[in-house]
Amino acid sequence: MSGSFAEVVARLLAQAETLAAAHLEELKLTRTDPAARWRKASLLWPRFTQG
Repeated sequence: MSGSFAEVVARLLAQAETLAAAHLEELKLTRTDPAARWRKASLLWPRFTQG
């Protein structure tokens, strides 16, 4: 297995932060412009887009 436990935890935390940020932005857009959340690729695929 490659990488130490700390590296795995760091990667998982980074992914969790990305997903949480996308979720918060989606909630904000749902309140202001519900259709906009479907037009942003970073919200549809937060782990695969750069922002």
